[in-house]
Amino acid sequence: MSHLPATALIAEDEPLLAQALQAELARAWPGLRVLASVGDGASAVAQALALRPDVLFFDIRMPGLGGLEAAAELADEWPTSSAFPALVFVTAYDQYAVQAFETQAVDYLLKPVQPARLQKTVSKVQSALAARAQAAVNSGAHDSATWNPALDQALGQLRHLLAAGQTPAASPLKLIQVSAGSSIRMVPVADVVYFEAADKYIRVLTASHEYLIRMPLKELLPQLDAQLFWQIHRGTVVQAQTIDSVQRDEAGKLSLTLRGRPERLAVSRLYSQQFRAM
Repeated sequence: MSHLPATALIAEDEPLLAQALQAELARAWPGLRVLASVGDGASAVAQALALRPDVLFFDIRMPGLGGLEAAAELADEWPTSSAFPALVFVTAYDQYAVQAFETQAVDYLLKPVQPARLQKTVSKVQSALAARAQAAVNSGAHDSATWNPALDQALGQLRHLLAAGQTPAASPLKLIQVSAGSSIRMVPVADVVYFEAADKYIRVLTASHEYLIRMPLKELLPQLDAQLFWQIHRGTVVQAQTIDSVQRDEAGKLSLTLRGRPERLAVSRLYSQQFRAM
């Protein structure tokens, strides 16, 4: 079975580790062709979209976009007519990451990669690809443009994995301190229509004002009440009760209009399950 033909993309920012993984893969899976090896998350997304490999080996920690974020962005942009690749995350030992992967049945490799463990991963991935190919045959090609079980499964896993590292605060944030010139203003969280990540800052948008706070969005998220504030994109969190309407375009992409703001905001595929009824 290890001679099954398939293609792969490796995303690893340490060249020696990328080479070592490629060499071990050549031994464990002679039929696997590595199409490219890249060193950062943005390149991983671009190359995966261009090359459409069967398997992705993504390092969890990379410059810019980490492996999880890159996989989430890729799932958001992936064409539904094409099966989403099998995902394998490569990580240094981290108890919480390993626990999260095992809970979500996502395959992972620990650095440095051990040949026996890699062989197990290869067998699992090959079984998954074989099952997927059989399911595609059974379902018939006419369904594939709209029904993509591999993509749905990956989106569910990624949603859980991205949330796994976040422990909600004991009591949600009520006020946000923002800089306004030389003074500090206290903005009630209830007045915020949405938050948007912008480099090292977060844009805080109320119906009438816009402020900046210096904090990554992933630090703010656990401090917000998840019942009231919904993440709709990797960089956007909206106050749910300000959502006025949800539109779906011809390509199936969702966007929101909000009460009190003129902008229309895109909803990523990763978070569109909030609006499943549509």
